[in-house]
Amino acid sequence: MTLSDILEQAKWTFSTRRVDRTRVAATDTDFATARPGDLILAHVDRIGQHRRVQLPSGRPSLIFPGDAVVMACGARYAPDQFEGLAEIDPAGADLLAGGGCIGRMVARNSQIRPATRLVPAARLLDAAGRTVNLADFALPPRPSAPRPPVIGVLGTAMNSGKTLATAQLVLGLRRAGFRVGAIKATGTGAFGDYNEYCDSGAHYVGDFTDAGMVTTYLEPLDRIKTATGTLLAEAGHRGCDLVVMEVADGVLQRETAGLIGDTWFKQLVSGLVFACGDAVAAMGGVAHLAGLGLVPDALTGMISCSPMASDEARVATGLPVLTKEDLSDPAEATGFALRAGLGRKEAA
Repeated sequence: MTLSDILEQAKWTFSTRRVDRTRVAATDTDFATARPGDLILAHVDRIGQHRRVQLPSGRPSLIFPGDAVVMACGARYAPDQFEGLAEIDPAGADLLAGGGCIGRMVARNSQIRPATRLVPAARLLDAAGRTVNLADFALPPRPSAPRPPVIGVLGTAMNSGKTLATAQLVLGLRRAGFRVGAIKATGTGAFGDYNEYCDSGAHYVGDFTDAGMVTTYLEPLDRIKTATGTLLAEAGHRGCDLVVMEVADGVLQRETAGLIGDTWFKQLVSGLVFACGDAVAAMGGVAHLAGLGLVPDALTGMISCSPMASDEARVATGLPVLTKEDLSDPAEATGFALRAGLGRKEAA
């Protein structure tokens, strides 16, 4: 079977969606020099936590032992699942994320199964013998593009309600007549959040994979800031009036902490929503953000499901707690737009 046949039959994952597959001309097995973003062809060995991979089409695909899959070498930090490093052992590697991140698992949440095991087959190379990397297909810089105002969405932890808050605020702004961009600045490449932003009617959707990274874990802060700037410039180029930007994981996670603690972030965001699960998390999170010079406009997330917890949080922080229905309401969303410096637009 030729390389072309193997790659044609392989399941290419969501993280590779920008890759021009015609650039792949050869392979090697120099896994010791694999870098984050390098494309790896591997075969499924043993099914564990991930029974599916996410395809570029936005559809999940079951995987079976022996299946060929194309992924990107990368690290992952997900307290509810795995921590992993961007290392490829030819004897066996781990599927760190269904969106297409292959590496070496170093820790896992005890409530989930061990990682699905993979056998690396090859690094993918171009005609000049260079490793094909996601960075080769990143969005171009647009230095002259306008930079839309940004509403940031932060949270206490993974699964605190950030993505739902981002999508519902996008929906509310779209209903109010704004052309709104939805951006995920950090995390690990996957189509769940991306699809939810699209479904909410965002005028432009982008994430760090569009800027050439399969994951932002252990990436230098300057690279993450540059990638975020690229995404915002793309949103401006596409005509967005403003952007809702989710920052993954919790405020204490390494990259998130570095990002929100940087003066750049404080100057970037014109509004801020904080997702949390209970009143104590709200109180502690708001106090932590205050120490960084950040003041949320509102609380949201899992806490908003409980009127009692919401009341406790209002008393403790002095901030309103918004439900998903509040965020998707055009009037409420327009309030965020006004605070971000935009006037009301007529609905499309």
